[in-house]
Amino acid sequence: MSELAEFETSVDDFYRGRFQVEQPVRTGHRGGSDALLIAAALPEGASGKLADLGAGAGVAGLAAAASNPGLKVTLVEKNARMAALAGSNLKLRKNLAFADRTSVLQADVTLSGAKRQEAGLGENSFDYVIMNPPYNHDAQRASPDALRSEAHVMGLFGLDAWIRTATAILKPGGVMTMIYRTEKIGEVSACAQGRFGAIAIVPVHSKIEEGAKRILLRMTKGSRAPLTIMPGLVLHENNGKPTKLAEALMNGEARVLFD
Repeated sequence: MSELAEFETSVDDFYRGRFQVEQPVRTGHRGGSDALLIAAALPEGASGKLADLGAGAGVAGLAAAASNPGLKVTLVEKNARMAALAGSNLKLRKNLAFADRTSVLQADVTLSGAKRQEAGLGENSFDYVIMNPPYNHDAQRASPDALRSEAHVMGLFGLDAWIRTATAILKPGGVMTMIYRTEKIGEVSACAQGRFGAIAIVPVHSKIEEGAKRILLRMTKGSRAPLTIMPGLVLHENNGKPTKLAEALMNGEARVLFD
């Protein structure tokens, strides 16, 4: 159990043991396939500065750092306990190889204007933003687990506040990758209007015979290029085993193709 966290945690291996993340066991949000897919959605050889918005314990951002030696990563997390846990993860032995180019910023992603900058999220600062925003809203039934509810419920300002922040902190031409629910594609499109273009969508299917419940998106700040929908990504064979591509993506050995 972590000395920093007041809840039970486990230390989990990722990328076949190339990095580790300590994260909650029975409370809060545990990073998994969605976080790893976001990291795999970055272009090969990504370099510069990256912000992981709503980072939690840091799975997506640490995966990005582990698989892209040219990236400097900032894990942005609002919750104090989760931010502390993310900070402690930088001290794990297997993460020391990239700890010197990874940092934690405790800040609310939904801040705007001067308050956002005062929190440390400066305008035009990052080359990449990755995020797995909460997909529920206040009106929907929330988890009785307060920490999990905070991670899964969007809040008053919805997705627009997250995309507004991503737009503000990205440099012109910067790239954002995110994962979201398929039925909310209209919301993503509306929030990106006038902010992002060259939106490429990869449907994510749990199995080949099932409809896509999630979508991976990559978009470019200020671009006027049209939206494209790419071939779908299938994570599991019909027998439940991971597909070869999914296994490679989850272990930092392949990238999601957006063009």
